Amino acid sequence: MNKLARATATSLLAASLLVALGACKKIEPGDKAAAGEEGTAAALDIPALPTAKQQAGYAIGLQIGGSLVEIKEEVDFDALVKAMRTSMDGGDPLMTEEQAQQAFEAFGQRMQAKMAAGNREAGEAFLAANAAQEGVQVTGSGLQYKVLEQGDGPKPGPESRVSVHYRGSLVDGTVFDSSYDRGEPAVFTLSSVVPGWQEGLQLMPVGSKYMLWLPSDLGYGDMGTPGGPIPPGSALVFEVELLDIVDDGAAE
Repeated sequence: MNKLARATATSLLAASLLVALGACKKIEPGDKAAAGEEGTAAALDIPALPTAKQQAGYAIGLQIGGSLVEIKEEVDFDALVKAMRTSMDGGDPLMTEEQAQQAFEAFGQRMQAKMAAGNREAGEAFLAANAAQEGVQVTGSGLQYKVLEQGDGPKPGPESRVSVHYRGSLVDGTVFDSSYDRGEPAVFTLSSVVPGWQEGLQLMPVGSKYMLWLPSDLGYGDMGTPGGPIPPGSALVFEVELLDIVDDGAAE
């Protein structure tokens, strides 16, 4: 099942579980406001929802509805309610499990494409404004970079193994990864990383610190990092410090 679709289904289940767990909060002796004659939870004083069952149903509905706000334009409410009633009543569903999975996957793909398009638009606007900033240079691929500190060491090649410190963020400033926070540099072969890093690091002599701005196509594209911190279609911002070339990658 598509991870986005699975996450949506999981959020609904989690919401219901949170409500149920909250309802299991221990009632202290003598707490007459929260307990009835038999020690069971009493209904709240809500005229429009006079019974405990109505209040529980409404509270769970609020949780589920809140989890659907961001996708409400993509979901048919009547079909959702019909399916819930069928499932709760033990009736015959209108689709098989296989069809339900296929519907989930198609839904996830639509949502991913919609999210990617919105993020691409935001990223393109950000990069257009950033390109006009002092010191920012733009390569033919669309990679943007700015020299913060220029080193005087050698430059890595496409197969070089390098040691770097870096901080990665989204265009809204959200940091998604940082070797500085981990307290140790990252070591990797250039050919194993995203295209924007491959290009950007080959511009840098050892000892340099650059800012790199990657269009989505030079980063993780419309997939993002499924289940991870980078949404589909995101432009990326990196502060990168090239510490060393561990292996130049030259054939012996």
